[in-house]
This record gives sequence, C-alpha cells and structure tokens, in this order.
Amino acid sequence: MKLDQNRAPIKEALEELQNNRVVPFDVPGHKRGKGNPELTEFLGKRCMSLDVNSMRPLDNLCHPVSVIKEAEELAADAFGAGYAFFMVGGTTSAVQAMVLFAAKRGEKIILPRNVHRSVINAMVLSGAVPVYVNPAVDKRLGISLGMSVSDVEAAIRENPDAKAILVNNPTYYGICSDIKKITDLAHSHNMLMLADEAHGTHFYFGEDLPLSAMAAGADMAAVSMHKSGGSLTQSSFLLTGQNINPASVRQIINLTQTTSGSYLFMSSLDISRQNLAVKGKEIFRRVCSLAEYAREEINRIGDYYAYSREIINGDSIYDFDATKLSINTIDVGLAGIEVYDILRDDYDIQIEFGDMGNILAYISVGDRERDIERLVGALSEIRRRYKKDKSGMLISEYISPAVEMTPQEAFYAEKESVPLEDSEGRICSEFVMCYPPGIPILSPGERITNDIIRYIKYAKEKGCFLTGAEDMNTDRLNVTR
Repeated sequence: MKLDQNRAPIKEALEELQNNRVVPFDVPGHKRGKGNPELTEFLGKRCMSLDVNSMRPLDNLCHPVSVIKEAEELAADAFGAGYAFFMVGGTTSAVQAMVLFAAKRGEKIILPRNVHRSVINAMVLSGAVPVYVNPAVDKRLGISLGMSVSDVEAAIRENPDAKAILVNNPTYYGICSDIKKITDLAHSHNMLMLADEAHGTHFYFGEDLPLSAMAAGADMAAVSMHKSGGSLTQSSFLLTGQNINPASVRQIINLTQTTSGSYLFMSSLDISRQNLAVKGKEIFRRVCSLAEYAREEINRIGDYYAYSREIINGDSIYDFDATKLSINTIDVGLAGIEVYDILRDDYDIQIEFGDMGNILAYISVGDRERDIERLVGALSEIRRRYKKDKSGMLISEYISPAVEMTPQEAFYAEKESVPLEDSEGRICSEFVMCYPPGIPILSPGERITNDIIRYIKYAKEKGCFLTGAEDMNTDRLNVTR
C-alpha cells in the first residue's frame, strides 16, 4: 500500500491538541509555558505550548500504537527501510542501540577504528569486542579513508565468529567504503551489517549521491536527520532492514532512551521527513550545486584544496559525498583548526570543524550563494594575511592503535592518573579526542605511544578542543594499574 508522504501524523495530533484547549494537570510543570514566563519569552509561546507529555491522543514513544507508529511507518517508507524508530537522544543513542542489539559481552564486531566515540561507548556498555580494520590514510590530506574490501575479507577470515560489521557511510570528510560489497560479505558469513550514517541522511533523497545503507541491503543504520535532514538537534532515526525484528530492537532502544520523548524533537522528525520525501531531490540538487560552486571558487584561490570525486580510487575511497565541502589547508601553512578559529574570531563565520590539516564547512539547503561567497572571500584573505611555511606541520589524522584490552575491561579497571608525558607504554582507560569530529585519538584499552603523546600535544598547541579525559586540560591521563 502506497503511503501518503504529505502527511505528518505527530504534527497533526499536536495541532488537534492545541485546538481542543486541553487544561494540563500533567507534566511538564511549566504548563504550556505559563509557569516559566522567562523561558517562554526566550523560546516563544508556540514552542512551549508544544512541549507536552505522552498522553493517549499523542501516543507513547516507548510503545507506539497510534500517531507515533504511523509516523514511524511513513519514515520507513520514505527511507526504504523495514522499520524506522524515532530517536530523541541523537544518533549516539541510535548507534548504541545498533551495537547493543548486534553483540553481547565477549562477542566481536568488525569495524574501522575511525568511528565516532558513540560506537566505542556502546562497547563499554555491552562488553563487545572490537576487531579494528585500520583504514588507509591519504598522506597528502592527512585523513583516514574507508575500509578496503580486502582488509574486511581478511578480518572475516581471522574472526569468523564475529557477529557484525560496522561501516561509516560516509566519514565526516565524505569518504565512502564499498558498502554494497561489504554488506554482501557480511551476509555471506552470517554477520549483521550496521551503518553509521550520521552524515548520510541525504543519500536517501538526493540524486547522483553515494549508495545508502538500506539500498545496499544493510540490517541497521543510524541516521542523523538533524545534520543534513533539517530536523532539530538531537533528533535522529534508527533504520532497520526487512529481516530484523522491530519488536526486539524496540526493547534494546528502551534500555537507554528516555521514557519522556520530546514532542518538539519528534514533530521535527515528522515534518522534516515529510519535507525530504516530497522535495528531497530538489533540495539536494541545490545543495550539491552550492558545494560544487564553493569548491571551484576555493580551488581558484591557490594553496587550499577543496577535494571531491577526483580522489575516488574504487576501494578505500569507493565513492565521495559531493555535498561535503572538505578543504585541506596544509599548503597555506595553517592547521585546519587554526583556519577554523580565524574564520570565527575575525570573520564571524562558524564552520563545522577543523583538524590538523583540514576544515569542513557543512553545506545545506539553508545556505545561500552570498554565504558561500563570504566564506570564499574570507579564505582568500586568510591566505593573504597568514600564509606561512608548512614545514614542521603534523598532518596525520589517524594513528593505528595497539589494542590490549576490551573497552569495557579498561574503562572499569583499577586505574591511576599520570602526567601525559609519563603515560607512554601504559594502557589508557578513558577517551581522548578532538571534538568535533569526535573520533578518538585514544580509547579505553589502547596502549599509549610516543606518537600519540606527540599528537595530543600538537593538537593542544594548535587549539583543538580536546575532550573525553577526566582531566579537563588533558595534562594527565587515566591508565590501568
């Protein structure tokens, strides 16, 4: 049966609730904003009046039987999935649900090491064992790439008892692995295929974009609707394939997701799905056009390199997400994080992130040509004002880890705090990462090397925002005893 993608059931139910002028003797305590006039003035009456609790006409996120269930069915239809779950804890909660569903304590998951911390966090919770496929590195750009199919095959041969394979689709920089071939490999060895599609919502709705996880036949995909899909921050979807039992997945989700789902988040997912299902091709055609225009203009400046599909090699870079405006800054003599800071502090331009050698400007339907021109003009001026010799710069974004313990074992082990300089050779029991992008430099269970210490010091010197460690300044690290 063809579903009507012009519908938005949660939005419709909220509008009906407002029309009925129901008197609230339930939570939240601000009672449609009347109890907190300062917050209502700040956020607006409309927003506060829609911040309501689960009730019979609005259904229940933990056990949907009416409007939320209908909205989830519409989302599944739009994404070509067997089922779509509304996630109000961000894509972190969707990723955690995937990992918790796929592997129990002691069971293995094959995955690239350049995953978001949420994947490894989930392994801390579940006790699953990571089997890392170390990604190739583009030495010119200083970024980690996708998983080579041959490396995945080797990991399967060495770990035939693994329960699942997880792939980034795409990476933060726009790099895609051959998700169809890896999915076929997983299924031929009775393994689940999981996809972190935090940055791939548009793959489902645009044209001439990389293959989506559901189209590739994956079993589960975590999709950040709030990134390129237009919903509110912290709202995402967890998609499942036709062969996954949604009732079992719901039980896993309910282990960690709130019982007080925000109707602001859920309605934003509902309305954004409606918008993309109806207008997605047009929306992402324009986004691709804006990104391509930006790349052409930036590459005319000199020294910067805004890369795209020309870097595809058919394996570790099987495809590239052309909506991503990833720009290498090394030849300007500046780390990406330095360009990031200058753009914000001197030009009032906020980009997504900067690392040791790259910046990422997130292009979406909300951008305009004049915004792109302002960014291009600022980058040109930064080159003119700040260009310097690039010798002595660190460019590698990825350091292969030496894994000595599982994330769970290391995180809960007896530990001590030692100065960063004295930590070489010890086993880390916490995370260290630059955020964004949130890919760990160190994860629990990994041995600390001199290269890692040098990288952390360099990241601090360049102004990266380091997170994860108990010591807020990352001057000390927690290590196992």
